[in-house]
Amino acid sequence: MANYLMFQGTSSHVGKSILTTALCRIFYREGRRVVPFKAQNMALNSFVTADGLEMGRAQVAQAEAANLSPRVEMNPVLLKPTGNATSQVIINGRAVGVMSAAEYHQGYSLKAFEAVKTALQKLSAEFDTIIIEGAGSPAEVNLKANDIVNMRVAKYLNAPVILVADIDRGGALAALVGTLELLDDDERALVKGLVINKFRGDVNLLLPAVEFLEKKTSKPVLGIVPYIEKLGIDDEDSVSLDDKISGDGEIKIGVVRLGKLSNFTDFDSLAGEVDVNLFYATQPDQLDAVDVIILPGSKNTSEDLLWLRGNHFAEKILQKARDGAAIVGICGGFQMLGRKIFDPLRTESNHAELDGLNLLPIETTFNAEKFTRQVTLPEVDFNFLGSRIASKNLDGYEIHSGESNLRGQKIISSGNIFGTYVHGIFDNDDFRRQFLNAVRLTKNLEPLEAVRNVAAEKQKNYERLAKIVRESLNMDLLKAIMS
Repeated sequence: MANYLMFQGTSSHVGKSILTTALCRIFYREGRRVVPFKAQNMALNSFVTADGLEMGRAQVAQAEAANLSPRVEMNPVLLKPTGNATSQVIINGRAVGVMSAAEYHQGYSLKAFEAVKTALQKLSAEFDTIIIEGAGSPAEVNLKANDIVNMRVAKYLNAPVILVADIDRGGALAALVGTLELLDDDERALVKGLVINKFRGDVNLLLPAVEFLEKKTSKPVLGIVPYIEKLGIDDEDSVSLDDKISGDGEIKIGVVRLGKLSNFTDFDSLAGEVDVNLFYATQPDQLDAVDVIILPGSKNTSEDLLWLRGNHFAEKILQKARDGAAIVGICGGFQMLGRKIFDPLRTESNHAELDGLNLLPIETTFNAEKFTRQVTLPEVDFNFLGSRIASKNLDGYEIHSGESNLRGQKIISSGNIFGTYVHGIFDNDDFRRQFLNAVRLTKNLEPLEAVRNVAAEKQKNYERLAKIVRESLNMDLLKAIMS
């Protein structure tokens, strides 16, 4: 029988995911067979497992912290918003259709809970410790009747719940007290402790508030976790883009913040380079002084292509391309750089045909089939910005619905422009440095050596996170609660 611990929050983005990641690393280091779990994610930042199944990105980081390969049982239900209050519903890694919020919450979610129970049964048979992440708040009274990610999971497992609040955004005490007040009696009984997260300053000044909370709620405060700068761990939600701090390097990179932007973690490794200043552009004039424009992945390429034109990004990108700036497209952004997009089944919009930006010689046709697979490129060799980029054994993954006339190529390049379907390509250290050095040469800067190891950096970040959280929480009490 596995031991369980569940983190629920007073709202979204309070740190449930990060605390789950920390506990996965802490218990892994203690020799436990620990696994992360989140019943349902709503996110555009997804990943493809080794067997070609799609899951939320946060559970990938948690799996890495637990020294596990990501598997779809860690996140059996994934909702990918498509716009107009609709989402693509993915069960056990495979898309089952697009549903409105009403259709899903009022009719389908409880069916999806069967997949949640099956996943939990499998994990409980294989692991001795399951660290569970909730979503949003368990006190959203308009949703809780059909909720399958918070208290329904806790009740199903009789799992102890730790309630987390973000003090950095203010109102943490009221959020904790208010959340508990809105829970039913049996739900409140499952909450065994409280955590205050993202605290800045002198902890001693907060102790009166801790005493108040414990007296008011009759729940122990298990710890006060500090705000952690430059965490360096993959985020789940694009809301985290607002928290990202740009570097101040010589190479200025603007990622277009599309309306349906997906897989923004593709660019975290670029942002970590000493010679890079990377930011997410919300206005076309922000691209005036950049050296590189990146069109990222999109959950709806057609709609975002129309968005580019309607918001004057398209003309700015074409102008910068004529001026010689580097233009890069990843997945949906790659499709937008082509000549045409055909959608005969109207899978993404009411437009059967759209003109692309005509910067690369490809055409894309959308169909009902979705491609999800991990890929390894044995060798790439192409010209970019007047430099040769040649690298081997590049790892990544593909998630896309359209097929393009690539003639077997994984990277299409033309002068100062290149595109690819491969997410995660910049996580390959040698390729990333060659790309940046090609840009450096256009600025009359000397090339730099490839010295970073992104995979090793992630492991150090997991260790750093685990150390901070271990020192911040009452681990003896937490383990007693679990047992």
